[in-house]
Order: sequence, then structure tokens, then C-alpha cells
Amino acid sequence: MTGRETALLTLHAAAFGYEGNAVLEQVELTIERGDFVALLGPNGAGKTTLLRGIVGLIEQLGGSIEYGFDRGEKPIGYVPQRDSLDPIFPLTAREVVLMGTYARLAPLRPITRREHGLAADCLARVGMEKVAEQRFSSLSGGQKQRVLIARALAAEPELLVLDEPTAGVDPGAAAAIMDVVARLNREQSLTVLLVTHQLRMLRGLVRSVIWVQGGRAVQGPADEMLAPERIAEVLGAIGAGA
Repeated sequence: MTGRETALLTLHAAAFGYEGNAVLEQVELTIERGDFVALLGPNGAGKTTLLRGIVGLIEQLGGSIEYGFDRGEKPIGYVPQRDSLDPIFPLTAREVVLMGTYARLAPLRPITRREHGLAADCLARVGMEKVAEQRFSSLSGGQKQRVLIARALAAEPELLVLDEPTAGVDPGAAAAIMDVVARLNREQSLTVLLVTHQLRMLRGLVRSVIWVQGGRAVQGPADEMLAPERIAEVLGAIGAGA
């Protein structure tokens, strides 16, 4: 890690939980600008809790979070786990992405040509421009996930946070989603924080890893944290074969 001037996000002794009960405590981590970070751990360890705490969706019970950007000007791009939109409501893919621009609009401000252009650009960035006018509910699981990533990009974030974006999709769609995220990081220097169980897909992509286990979070370089012995230590023998 380098100096604080390169940090996009820093947590110091942070604690998060629900109704005053901590799920994670004494969290120390730093995410640098342009980094690609994987957040890993057993089911129920608190990965989603940590993500929600970083985004500001749940109560911070202790410690501090320092953001190296103005969250009013640059909202966090958040793709929650298993996000769904009512299939009865006939939104097109373009309209779903357009919703992402609302984060930066003043109350009652009308949507302008700029927002429509931004939505189109974000769809193109994830390879979904051809489905812009299709109903969101008619898309495949992998296509929906890429449209939801485009919606997050429409907030023009410096930090993209994704909670299990490949869950419930076939291997080909999962690979396409990971390729999109990797290109956004590599070609556009977008900082990415990603929760996933797809350990095989992470090798050669992420630069650092945060393991969450036992109410704590430990961060380190990807090659060290994805070593078979480390995976076995955290996940057990089954995880070691991932």
C-alpha cells in the first residue's frame, strides 16, 4: 500500500451490524485508486454487511470511513446481490440504466439529452447497446446483470461495488460479466470492489483480496491471499480445490 494520497477508501477500526449488534469489528482496509479488490469469505461471514457499510446502507457502529472523493458529486456505483425489478413494470434496458443517472440529479430536475446519452454510453460499455429497447424482464440472467452494471456506471462513480454479480448465471454469462468488470478496471481505471465465490475467475484479475471470517476482515496481495493454503485455511478442504 502507498500513501494516503492514493487511497480512494480507508476504513479504520470500523464496525458494522444491525440493530446495534456488530457483525464485523475492527475492520482495517485501504482501497487505492484504480485497484481491483475481491471480497471473499464463507457464507454468512459478513461480506455483504461490509459492502453495505461501505456504501452507507447500514449503520456504522464504530471506527471511521474516509472517502477520497465527494460522494455527493461521485456517488458509489452499487450493484446489489440479486437485484430485481418488477417484471410487470414494462421498463426497457435503457430505462433501467437511465435510473442510474438520478443519483446525480437535483430534486425535480428533468432528464436531459446528457442523461440519455450517458445511459446509451453505459450500455455500450457493457456490450448491451443492442438490447436497449428490449424489456428488462425479457433478458437473460447474464444480460440483466450487465444492464445493472450499466445502471451503476450511469452514476459516474469512482468506485464500483458489486455483490455477487455472477450468482445464478451460467458459466459463459459469468465469464462475460467478469470480462466486462475487468475491462472497466483495466481500460478506464475504474476502482472495483467485488464480492464473489468464483475464485477461479479472480486469478490474474484482482490485485488485492479481503478475506472476511469470524467477524474480522484481513487484506493482502492477491497472490498471497489466493494461495491454495490460504484458501484451505479460510474455507477448508473444499475451498482449496477452487
